[in-house]
Amino acid sequence: MTPTRIARILSPHIHYAWIVLGVTFLASLTAVGVRSAPGVMIVPLQRAFGWDVATISGAISVNILLMGVLGPFITALMETFGLKRTLLMCMAMLVAATGLSVFMTQAWQLYATWGVMVGMGASAGAIGLATAVANRWFVSHRGLAMGMLTSANAAGQLIFLPIMAALSRAYGWQAIAVVVSVTIAVMLPVVWLLLPESPGEIGTGPYGGETERAIAPSSANPFMIALQGGARAVRSIDFWLLTIVFGICGFSTNGLVGTHLVAYCIDNGLTEVFAASFLATLGIFNLFGSTLSGWLTDRMNPRVLMFWLFALRGASLFLLPLTNFDMLSLSIFTVFYGLNWIAIVPPMFSVINEVFGRRAAPVVISWIFAGHQVGGALAAYGAGAVRSATGSYLLAFMISGATCLLAAVLAMRVRTGPQPLAGQPHAA
Repeated sequence: MTPTRIARILSPHIHYAWIVLGVTFLASLTAVGVRSAPGVMIVPLQRAFGWDVATISGAISVNILLMGVLGPFITALMETFGLKRTLLMCMAMLVAATGLSVFMTQAWQLYATWGVMVGMGASAGAIGLATAVANRWFVSHRGLAMGMLTSANAAGQLIFLPIMAALSRAYGWQAIAVVVSVTIAVMLPVVWLLLPESPGEIGTGPYGGETERAIAPSSANPFMIALQGGARAVRSIDFWLLTIVFGICGFSTNGLVGTHLVAYCIDNGLTEVFAASFLATLGIFNLFGSTLSGWLTDRMNPRVLMFWLFALRGASLFLLPLTNFDMLSLSIFTVFYGLNWIAIVPPMFSVINEVFGRRAAPVVISWIFAGHQVGGALAAYGAGAVRSATGSYLLAFMISGATCLLAAVLAMRVRTGPQPLAGQPHAA
């Protein structure tokens, strides 16, 4: 059954935009399963190969960095090669990377598979995809849609982390690679069958908008689209403010907590499975937090929302190392940190749409997301190096908390009102 046929059947009851959102959510969720796997694998890989934390986290930092650097080019490729085909190509890369990693025996193979190949494949599931889908398929509830799409990160942790930790404990780290490979492979036909390029392709319009024509693929060079979009964006002070703010977001989330929290909990006497379950519990609150953030973004000043989210995150990162890692303190951290892990994305998305215009937003936000991944890569490697040098993650968490407070202040400095890029018409 084609998407057009499904859209006609469902049209009296539900707009097909929500089906697209669901398919994109599931595709992003499986990509998150791959992205979050190394955080569970640090200790098992140490045991299996004798690699230190800095070596393993170095490979993780490569995939975080590549995911960001390639994001603008992958987003531009979606405009030329097609959103669906680009996503399928990158998902196939993830299957190949995780499948081949089962046979690795040396550190360079870890860097090649979980570093380079996973970074390339995961770049399609980065923020550019969510932005393109939200802007193409939604006029009404656009912030809510973005919040729901980014909550896939939380759901991915919730579903995959405890399972991967249990598999690793029972069958070894190779079981993690096998499970994520199979999961992504199962999603390939779902994306192929159910994800149209645009509302016009199935004879409808975006949710809350008028019926439109199908989007014709651009004949422009995708690399030039990405480079020209970036060259125009860097002339704006708001671009640099948002890049620094989002870089601090990556520094304090997937780089530090997503990569090292399980190992930090093990350092403090918790079991591997319990630590992974704790990280997954963060995902429950993250799921609610990012969706609530999207709802709030449609109703309040997104800059003010970013300020409070970063302030809350900074406070929680300062306090965690000062606790005894008992059930009460971990539960409090789970609530305060979990609610705002990915919640920063919907207000960031709204600000970028407002400042640079909806048409330019996917490429611009992808360049800004590159800053997020640079921050994440620095934290992934830096926290591992701090742990290897000092025997503790304390300093890494304190630095991260301080940078979050800086981000809260910088978020309020972004100008209000549209400031379209030079040579780029503004589209609200």
